[in-house]
Amino acid sequence: MSHSSTFLILIIFLIASSSSATTRSRKARYQLSLDFYAKSCPKLDQLVASVTSQQFKEAPVSAPATIRLFFHDCFVQGCDASVLISSKPGSKEVAERDADDNKELAQEAFDTVDMAKALVERNCPGVVSCADILAVAARDFVHLAGGPYYQVKKGRWDGKISMASRVASNLPRSNATVDELVRLFSSKGLTLEDMVILSGAHTIGFAHCKQFVSRLYDYKGTKQPDPSIDPRLLKALKMSCPHYGGNTDIVAPFDVTTPFAFDNAYYGNLMAKLGLLASDQALFLDPRTKVLVQEMAKDKSKFFQEFGVAMDKMGSIGVKRGTKHGERRKVCSLHVG
Repeated sequence: MSHSSTFLILIIFLIASSSSATTRSRKARYQLSLDFYAKSCPKLDQLVASVTSQQFKEAPVSAPATIRLFFHDCFVQGCDASVLISSKPGSKEVAERDADDNKELAQEAFDTVDMAKALVERNCPGVVSCADILAVAARDFVHLAGGPYYQVKKGRWDGKISMASRVASNLPRSNATVDELVRLFSSKGLTLEDMVILSGAHTIGFAHCKQFVSRLYDYKGTKQPDPSIDPRLLKALKMSCPHYGGNTDIVAPFDVTTPFAFDNAYYGNLMAKLGLLASDQALFLDPRTKVLVQEMAKDKSKFFQEFGVAMDKMGSIGVKRGTKHGERRKVCSLHVG
C-alpha cells in the first residue's frame, strides 16, 4: 500500500452515517523477558518510540503496515525478522518479503523498522535484534492508533533463513474458512480465541481489491455477490473495484466505520455484515466464533486486555536464540552470514 493508493472514502460516507487447540508443532520455546536489555540497552523502548511517534504523524499508514508486518513475520518461521531480509541478486530462492503474499506490505513499515534500528545501533551497537525492534514498533503503533499499551517481552534473535516458498502456506488467506483458520492458528500454538482476538487487528488497515473482489461478483463460483455483504457496502465496493482491471492500486478499509482508530468496531461491523474479507465475515457466521465476536463487540476494554495477551503469545512463536539458529543483524535487510 503506497501513498498513491486510492482510499475508498465513499464507503465511509455511505455506511458511517447508518448504523483450544493444543500445539503439536515443534517450535523453540525460549523464555523472553521484559528486562532482557535492562543493562545493555535500557532505553530501547524510548528510542523506538521516538521513531514510531514521528512516523505516526508523518506517515500514518505506518501503523497498520507495521502491525501487519509483525504478523507476517511471526507466522512464517517465527518472530525472527526474516521478513525484513532482502533477496540476494542472482539467488535461486528469493526472500520472504518478495513472496506474492508479501508484495503489498507497505514500504513505510520497513522504513520504520530501519529507522528505529539505526537509532538503536547508534545508542546500543550490536545488541538489539531487528526481531525485537519490530515487536516493540508494532506495539507502539497499536497504542498510537488508540489501542492498548502492553508490555513487550524481548530476547529474540534474528533468523538466518528467509525463503519466499515458505510464505503462502503459513499465512491466512483472505477467503479462508474458519476450519482453515483454526488449523493454521493451531499450528502456531494459538487457540480459536487467540485467532478471533488477533483478527481484531483489522480494526485499522486496508486491503487491495483483489483480496475481496470475488465476493462482489462471483462468490464461490455462483456468479453472484456474497449474500453476507451489506447491500450498501456491496454497492460502494463495486463502484471502486470493477470486476476486471483498473483496481490494482485501490484499497478499502477493513473497518469501514472507524478506519483509522484502533478500537473494537471491527467486531460490530461483522455483526452488521460489514466485514471486508470473507475470512473476516466468516468469524460471525460460524457458531464457534460468533459468540466471541459478539463479546468483543460489546466490551472494548476486554478486547484491549485480551489483544495484549494474544500479541504476547503470538510474539513468542518460533523464537530463535543463539548463534546456531540466529544472529543479530546491524542492518535488518542484510543477512550477516
